[in-house]
Amino acid sequence: MQGNTHIIGGITASLAFAQVSNDNPLVLVGAGVIGALLPDICHGGSKIGRKFPIISKIVNTLFGHRSFTHSVLFLFLVVMLLHTFIPYESISIGILLGMASHIFLDMGTKKGVKLFFPVSISVRLPFTTKTGSKAEKVVSMLLTMLSIYFSYEIIVKLIDTV
Repeated sequence: MQGNTHIIGGITASLAFAQVSNDNPLVLVGAGVIGALLPDICHGGSKIGRKFPIISKIVNTLFGHRSFTHSVLFLFLVVMLLHTFIPYESISIGILLGMASHIFLDMGTKKGVKLFFPVSISVRLPFTTKTGSKAEKVVSMLLTMLSIYFSYEIIVKLIDTV
């Protein structure tokens, strides 16, 4: 999936979680966007890879694309780092939601992800698409519609409390 689809996925996941939590939706969404881009640090052409080219090159050289940074192991390590260094739970939750949405969306590509890295088995959804295809544009549109819906629910709740 492309960066914009991942961003929308992170926003949607964060807004969906905001429906059932007392966390600040703006904090969740901001952190969700960061988390949605983070797994692609392994790809030099990605949005985050272009911002941090040296780190991206190192991670790609060590692990390749869609392996370690798209795995349960990476999620676990990030949870541990966030728990240790970030005192705000909303930020940590948002980052993890964004990362999880990224990994799930990439499971919808033909290549899939190495979800159980270091085991080299690729995991993918039963339905897949090619990155940048018309099907991805449909997924992006559906995620956008869900984000608008969840945003509306949050706005209504805010108005009701005023």
